[in-house]
Amino acid sequence: MIVFPNAKINIGLNVIEYRNDGFHNIESIFYPILNLFDALEVIETKDNEVHFTSSGIKIPGDKESNLCFKAFQLLKNDFPIPFIKIHLHKNIPIGSGLGGGSSDAAFMLKALNDLFGLDLSKNQLIKYAKELGSDCAFFIENEAVYAYHKGDEFQGIELDLSQFEIKIEYPNIHVTTAEAYAGIIPKLSTINLKELITNPIADWKKGIVNDFEESVFPQHNEISKLKYKMYSKGAIFASMTGSGSAVFGIFNK
Repeated sequence: MIVFPNAKINIGLNVIEYRNDGFHNIESIFYPILNLFDALEVIETKDNEVHFTSSGIKIPGDKESNLCFKAFQLLKNDFPIPFIKIHLHKNIPIGSGLGGGSSDAAFMLKALNDLFGLDLSKNQLIKYAKELGSDCAFFIENEAVYAYHKGDEFQGIELDLSQFEIKIEYPNIHVTTAEAYAGIIPKLSTINLKELITNPIADWKKGIVNDFEESVFPQHNEISKLKYKMYSKGAIFASMTGSGSAVFGIFNK
């Protein structure tokens, strides 16, 4: 079975407060980018172990640290599924804020559910995905949402950008989550992101912001230049996505 885990962008990202569990409460709009994706192949094997190979962008760490492997182990703990061979062709840049690793994990859960007939509901898959990472659960339904709490609770929204062109540029800079949060002072938002997203896109830059730009841009001037490059080329709205470092621009086709 081959599936194609896609990327996502954050339209606005407000870091609201610290949590007692070491995470932060945020609010953001998650929007799927279907034309930027990895390729994930899952094959049943008779061996008594999981095989993991990859191609494309080099993936750091060992097999056990990969979210695809962790997703398999999570279901293996609860269901008598056979061992598998995993091949991941990595195309979504790592450390870019595009959610590639989370998407790989969520699509692994969905692939295993289909491949082995586990009959898990969407809510059950979402529950498993939340154990793997804060935004993994988004990719189960893979539709535009208002995300809150740790970025793992969602409200569906009406947002269709299909009549626009979304361009993404990656400056080949890996911004770690720890680095991005280091310069952040959480604060309650004075805007209503769910209301702002209903305004014309040309008005978004008047109120929709990504708080991480405040901490990341001073450290990586190349990323801030990408944002202004988007506007100089005619973007209606441009922003860094997630904790960086990719920048997207929304253009008229």
